[in-house]
Amino acid sequence: MDVSVQTVCLWRKRIAKHGAQGIRKGERSGRPPRITHEARLQLIALACETQEPEGRVTPTLEEIVARALERGVVGQISRSQVQRILQAGDVRPHRIQQWLHSPDPAFREKVIERKYPGRAPAPGRLRRREFEYIRHGTQALIAALDVHTGQVPAECRDRRTQDDLVAFMERVASAYPGKQVHVVWDNLNTHRAGAVWQAFNARHDGRFHFHFTPLHASWVNQIELWFACYTRRVLRHASHTSIAHLRERTEQFVGAHNQVRRPFKWSFRGYPLQTGAS
Repeated sequence: MDVSVQTVCLWRKRIAKHGAQGIRKGERSGRPPRITHEARLQLIALACETQEPEGRVTPTLEEIVARALERGVVGQISRSQVQRILQAGDVRPHRIQQWLHSPDPAFREKVIERKYPGRAPAPGRLRRREFEYIRHGTQALIAALDVHTGQVPAECRDRRTQDDLVAFMERVASAYPGKQVHVVWDNLNTHRAGAVWQAFNARHDGRFHFHFTPLHASWVNQIELWFACYTRRVLRHASHTSIAHLRERTEQFVGAHNQVRRPFKWSFRGYPLQTGAS
């Protein structure tokens, strides 16, 4: 354990005098630790729980903090403290190692919509997830982001057609009556149908202004930040038993986001100007 003979003698005398309790009675300088060893182990256990609510298996640091407070593990703890405790324990619940199951006949009774159940993480071991899944169908998520408030109107639809997008934009128009609306989107085919949007704009007194991101650069649109958050929180490593289940969880995420909405802090400032001068 890379300790000196003097340290071994100190602890041997302490345990000889006080028994097993001598491990805890050792004097130490400084303030006593606010988070006990037991609480640290319980925090690691929260991060390694085998199944998250609503079919998702990867908790965020914020969720671990909330559960620790809700269950009385600690009275107060920050996101960064949880992160340090997990790092010290070599626990990485956000990382996944895929694997191929052995043909256990009992797996059929255990099936969730990931075709076979995963294995929980542990210190020094990644969570393992079977790569096969059962396909139930797909949904198209259409959403917009108000960059001033962080509000996100969103809809799940069976398809992503021009009619679906126009119907969604009518909802946006109703949400901002009488206002000039600037729409930033990428070069998707349904976005570039000029005649459709000219007719749409004519119905709304020409108050919509459409702006397109550069080709292959849709990531500069802030709605992509929200989609990335949705992917991490709802889709990644999750198991959904039906289209209705997927829609329900998506609507729950949208509702929860809009209750605590705030604008994204956009940090990208562009690339340095390249003048070609030496």
